[in-house]
Parts: sequence; C-alpha cells; structure tokens
Amino acid sequence: MSEHRFRAVKAYENLEFLRSRDARALRILSEYMEPQARFRELRIRDTIVMFGSARILPRDEAAAALEKAREEGGDVERAKKALEMSRFYEAARELASRLTTWSKGLEGTDRRFVICSGGGPGIMEAANRGASEAKGENIGLNISLPFEQMENPYITHRLGFEFHYFFMRKYWFAYMAKAFVIMPGGFGTLDELMEIMTLIQTEKIRRKVALVLYGRDYWDKVLNLDALVEAGTISPEDIHLFHTSDSVEEAYEYLTNWLQENILSQDEDDESDYFA
Repeated sequence: MSEHRFRAVKAYENLEFLRSRDARALRILSEYMEPQARFRELRIRDTIVMFGSARILPRDEAAAALEKAREEGGDVERAKKALEMSRFYEAARELASRLTTWSKGLEGTDRRFVICSGGGPGIMEAANRGASEAKGENIGLNISLPFEQMENPYITHRLGFEFHYFFMRKYWFAYMAKAFVIMPGGFGTLDELMEIMTLIQTEKIRRKVALVLYGRDYWDKVLNLDALVEAGTISPEDIHLFHTSDSVEEAYEYLTNWLQENILSQDEDDESDYFA
C-alpha cells in the first residue's frame, strides 16, 4: 500500500469549513466558550467597563498635531477641537489607574475589579493604559473592523480578545460588568450605551450595576432624554438609570462607594443572577 495515500481532514481542522456559512453556529459558540475558559482560568469575574470614542487622542499627540497644523497650514480649528477633547483621554487614563490601584488594595476579599475596554485606540487605549500604569491586569475585547480598530499595546497579554461578532463582544462587555463608565463617543459608544440601558431598564441584567456618563456638557447635547419622558416613550424614573460626572475625583468616589455598598457587601456572587 502506498505511504502517500490521501488522508481526510478532521472536521475541526478544516478551515475552509469552519469559515463557511454552514459553520457559523460553531464560530458564534467559540466566541462564547473560548473567552469563558480564559476568564475562568485567570479568575476574572468582576469588571469595570469603559466605553468611548476611538478617535480621541492623548494630550501630547493632540498638542503636537495642533502645532503641526499651525506650521503647515492645516485645519487648525479641527486640531484645536481634538486638543480640547483630549481631556477625556487623560480623564479615562487617570480614572482607570485610580480604580485599579483601589481594587488591588482591597482587603478581606478575593474580589478584584478589572478594567475592560473595547481594546482599540482612543478612550479604549486610555482605559487599558491607565490600568497598566497601575500595574493591574486589564481586558481588551477587540473587534475586527476594516478601519480604526487596532489592538492597543497596553492590554494584558492573555486578556486580549479578537471578536468577529459584535453581539458576542457586547455579551462579554455586559456579563461580568459591575460598573460602566461612558466617555464621549460616536455611533459605537451610543450603541453600547443604549443597549446597556435597555438591559437595565428591562431587567435583563438582574444584578445591580453602576452606570456613569462622564462629561455632562457633551452628553447633555447628545442625549435629550427629557424629550423622551415628555413624549411618554420612557418613564420619568428611567432618567435615574445613570449617574453623570464631570471630574475624575467625583467619578472615582461615586464608583468606589457604590461598589463597596452594592458588590463588596454581598457575601456571594451567584452567576445565575447575572442575566434573566
């Protein structure tokens, strides 16, 4: 018999099949099971999720871009706006660092609140960077996109993920989160914010979660929730699903106090209570 006879490929090693329409359910399931296995191995069960624009620059980069625009006749007004918005990058970075330091210093409990972002640039990078500068583990739930979304270098190596499906990525944002911080952002941030508020409003998220909108002026311009109350499309109490903050200090105090009172005071963490 020939030693070079044809050998069939095992189904789970057949990349052409795994990338096909027929195997879509397997791909979806893998984006649930593989992260779950890593989170359990690394004992990650509590996260603080930070959302925000991928386009907001660090202050030093924004300042350099403004100087270049002035020297080379570029769009100075746009560069000025980018420098103004860079304050949110620095705020996210500082807040993530302070929350990580606080979490690492908790005594009398084995719980840790791990910073989690979408893994890309902008506010996402700022969150991972702040946690990394505080020498803390941090998570990046990246998504494959044709533009803008490149994994930032501050994510803890084994806690970097690459998703194909937005809905599986958003599942992992929500599942372990005990708090959300929403920095200024665009369509993606609004999508994430509205989904989280819907899950809270409809009690699909059963447990308590803190939701902080950071940057009152920005969100007051972008969200006119009073108009929804006036029209009767949301209830007046829905306005209180979130807390608004304008400073790192105030957001830090609110979040740490809330987590102490609502999470750390609980004796157990029953995963069956996470989602309805």
